[in-house]
Amino acid sequence: MAMSFDPFSELDRLTGNLFQFRPGSRFMPVDLYRDHDQYVLNADLPGVDPGSVDVDVDGQLLTVRAQRTAATRDDVKWLTQERPNGSYLRQFSLGAGVDAEKISASYDNGVLSIIIPVMDHAKPRKIEVAAGEKSEKPHSITV
Repeated sequence: MAMSFDPFSELDRLTGNLFQFRPGSRFMPVDLYRDHDQYVLNADLPGVDPGSVDVDVDGQLLTVRAQRTAATRDDVKWLTQERPNGSYLRQFSLGAGVDAEKISASYDNGVLSIIIPVMDHAKPRKIEVAAGEKSEKPHSITV
């Protein structure tokens, strides 16, 4: 019995694992950075209906879902349809130092922005170090 190897299905499987796709899910590119006391996540979702965007937090898991519907016109002859449509899904593991109760999101010009505040106890703070008798003044360090 001969086995056949399909390099394209193998590539799809590998890239699916790499980008954590679910079957039928579309890739959602994101930028994530820390800006002082908050994290900012920006996700590209061009052409997505804002009503289809769903952001939820379950414990330490942040999930972003969205849907982009295909253009449907019965009165035209399509020559090509390259713009992706379908469902988008990304999940992110939140660290213990974020304030999940205060996460906010907005969608503008095809970009979903999620603000993830850092909890007060996880923010850097300055600690005074008491000096011994030989030192003239106390030293401080930032943690």
